This record gives sequence, structure tokens and C-alpha cells, in this order.
Amino acid sequence: MPLKLSLRPGEKFVVNGAVMQNGDRRAALSLKNRASILREKDIMLPEDAQTPARRIYFPVMLLYLGEGVVEDVYAEFAARLAEFMGAIRDPDILAECVGVSRDVMMGEHYRALMRCRKLIAYETEKLEAASDVDPGLSARGRAG
Repeated sequence: MPLKLSLRPGEKFVVNGAVMQNGDRRAALSLKNRASILREKDIMLPEDAQTPARRIYFPVMLLYLGEGVVEDVYAEFAARLAEFMGAIRDPDILAECVGVSRDVMMGEHYRALMRCRKLIAYETEKLEAASDVDPGLSARGRAG
């Protein structure tokens, strides 16, 4: 079944590692075979990987796009996931972490990215709650 993308004017996206940009009008694309595709909103730059959950997302994204030396990227992913899991006590989030690991090991990198978004949402929620208690934490704990 083809994948249909509806793109905003000027929206960037990545197909198999190639960065592309839509023209000045809305466009619809239909991909007929399997490809690694990320929309602009799902692309993370290295400088944006400033929190523990984002440091998990970034190497998974690289694995999905086939960027970098796989062994090095996987080692970074595994180290960051282990650190995150060591700091988390929520059983549902720990289960998501296990799911991310399983998906990566199975080569289901896109699915792992979607799970990582749940980790990022959880982390953001906790940082916002902590910043309500300690206003200085929001400046120290978030990407700027």
C-alpha cells in the first residue's frame, strides 16, 4: 500500500537520507515502495538532542535514516537508553523503553521513533512539573 504525504508549501522532508523541500504550493506525494521518510517536524538536529529522551531519539533517527556508522550509533543509543531507564521509575515508561529497544533490535526504527516521542512527552511533562516547584529548573533542564 503506497504512503501518501500531503506537504505544506516549503515543508522539508527526508527520503532515504536525502533532504527535500516542497515548492511554493501544497503538494501530495505517493511513495509506491518502502523508504525511510521523515517529515520536518520529526527531524531532529544534533544541537536539539539536549535532554535524556532526545538523546535516545536522535540515534534512533540516524539508524532509521541509515546515517553514520551503525555500530557507533547503536552504541550511543544503547548507552543513552540505559541511562534513561536507570533514572525512571514509572512502569509504563519503562515498558516503552523496553519497546524502543525491542523495535530497534528488530529493525523497526520508525516504530521506535514513535515510541521515543512518548518518552520525550513524558520527560517534558516531568520537567514542566519540576519547574513549577523550582523555577530555575526550566532553564537548567531544557534545551534552549
